[in-house]
Amino acid sequence: MSPEHLQLLVTRTMPYGKYKGRLIADLPGNYLNWFARKGFPDGEIGRLLELMHEIDHNGLSHLLDPLRSAPTKTQT
Repeated sequence: MSPEHLQLLVTRTMPYGKYKGRLIADLPGNYLNWFARKGFPDGEIGRLLELMHEIDHNGLSHLLDPLRSAPTKTQT
């Protein structure tokens, strides 16, 4: 896990499914638990969902709050 991965949780949206368009950090715990039972998808989205599941499961979601208001780096 890196700081960049944590930043992605508060900027990347769910690309499909019931919660399409919702930030990964805002996905409900029961949805993340469903993925944990059924299997996380391949690729970056699966890694982010798995990370968010661990954060949520351990009651650490509040640690993402400072990242929500932090300015994001823009590429030049």
